[in-house]
Amino acid sequence: MNEVFIQATSLTVTYGSEPVLREVDLEVAEGDLLGIVGPSGSGKSTLLKALLGSVAPLSGQVERRAGLTVGLVPQVEHIDWSFPVTVAECVGMARARGWRTPWITRSERAEICEITERLGLGGLEGRHIRDLSGGQQQRVFLARALFTDAKVIFLDEPTSGLDVRTRHEVLHLLGELNEQGLTIVLTTHDLNGIAAHLPRIVCLNTTVIGEGSPNEVLIPDVLERTYGSPMRVLEHGGMRVVVDSPLFLLDEKSA
Repeated sequence: MNEVFIQATSLTVTYGSEPVLREVDLEVAEGDLLGIVGPSGSGKSTLLKALLGSVAPLSGQVERRAGLTVGLVPQVEHIDWSFPVTVAECVGMARARGWRTPWITRSERAEICEITERLGLGGLEGRHIRDLSGGQQQRVFLARALFTDAKVIFLDEPTSGLDVRTRHEVLHLLGELNEQGLTIVLTTHDLNGIAAHLPRIVCLNTTVIGEGSPNEVLIPDVLERTYGSPMRVLEHGGMRVVVDSPLFLLDEKSA
């Protein structure tokens, strides 16, 4: 059994009087590659924040292994890309101790170059972040999280707004990092492009509806209770493919 890094028990979080999360139990263990799926407003981002410790629960608790370092890769839509920083500066800010020490040391620069090279950003350290492609921008903030020496990386919708090819590249990169020992927790709305390829999925809609492998979780009953509408699941090339059921009903009527 791998060591448990983070344990959420009966976690309830509210914004005002409404519960965003209710009685959530979740375990993140060393080596996990875990995807959290659910509709908009289901509490996915709030759950990440609670696991990170940036949101206090109304009840329940989140326990983290002593000394555990974590990193966050936010949604790219929430980042001000006009902020005048280069790739190296953006990554280096992860260790900034306030504006009294804004400069990157020689040893830190070498470490940044090692990380950017590892993530396919080698040679771009001096480029402004606004001049990067969407996939490169996502990798910059992943590099920033790795620069904290994090053992667990949280990613909030890491493929949102990316084209199919770039989504595949990001997923492949995350798989490689996980194989190298990094524990990864991500949220996604992409059931077919991302979630179906992950070893473990949590279906969330305020509370945990289902948890397990894609074969165990991507099934009509769990998906309908998660998303509130009927869905069908097909097998294609050995993978599960989720589609809205009404589309199939229309096809059957027109056949």
